[in-house]
Amino acid sequence: MLKAGSIFKQVQLKDGTIAQLRSPKWEDLDELLAFITSLVDEGNLYIVVQTKPSWEDELEWHANKLVEIEKGRTVACVAEVDGHIVGNSSVTKKDGVQSHVGNLDIAIKKGFREVGLGTEMLKVLVDQSREMGLKLVRLTAFSENVRAIHVYEKVGFKQVGRVPKALFKWERYFDEIIMAIEL
Repeated sequence: MLKAGSIFKQVQLKDGTIAQLRSPKWEDLDELLAFITSLVDEGNLYIVVQTKPSWEDELEWHANKLVEIEKGRTVACVAEVDGHIVGNSSVTKKDGVQSHVGNLDIAIKKGFREVGLGTEMLKVLVDQSREMGLKLVRLTAFSENVRAIHVYEKVGFKQVGRVPKALFKWERYFDEIIMAIEL
């Protein structure tokens, strides 16, 4: 079982930046709050969160995530560059008849997209999901997020469904693309 802060790998991105991919740790709380706040501030269309979380909300979210990691129900990977979190991702195992399935979430900070970071984080999550014994990992994407869909496909995810108008943001409806990879 992975411990908090365990390093998965260090990668050199296309722009020469070095990123450390690791499991989150308790001390990441303030960095994670700054990270999600930066995504909300930029008006990132492709994240579900629409308002900045309070410190208390982030504390509760982070504590729950660390408990799920400790229980072996979640694998999470943060990307750290120069002491700052620039990417956050996880796969959470489902229950019951879907206990062989994991749901994947990933977000990357502006300025660190299109340099290979998402691809490397996804590879870590797929490998770790396999080690968890999962047989299928799935995710959803906004239909207009062509860049992310391309990255998912590059790692091996396939589009398996589409839900029309499932997402509503910025006074617009978007189709939700369902993608999956068999492990």
